[in-house]
Amino acid sequence: MTGPLDIAREAWGDALPEWVERLAVECAASSQNQVAQRLGRSASLVSCVLRRKYTGDMAAVEDVVRGRLEASTVACPAHANPIAWTRCEEWQQLSRVYSNVNSERQRMYRACNTCPLNKLRRKTDAKA
Repeated sequence: MTGPLDIAREAWGDALPEWVERLAVECAASSQNQVAQRLGRSASLVSCVLRRKYTGDMAAVEDVVRGRLEASTVACPAHANPIAWTRCEEWQQLSRVYSNVNSERQRMYRACNTCPLNKLRRKTDAKA
């Protein structure tokens, strides 16, 4: 029986990125469905990535894997210390709509909408 790591190694060969290897290891340790739930993505997406057949935004999947499975941090320009990738993603979502609920929300709205890390902003810039 072939496991997720074998599938990934066969599909990616020497070009196997370490984050895809990490994804495969996580799938082997639990299950593809459980890993997909942790990532907030579908099991078919995980399968396609492992088999190198995913045609969507691979960089976005890499971000999710690094953020959710590796607990990555980012150097947020609006914070003195690095913040968790998942927190950065939350602020990006919140910054889509202006709200004056509190001063931090206002500050982060301005910061996120000018931040080069903001994926939503990069997509908008690419369309222009």
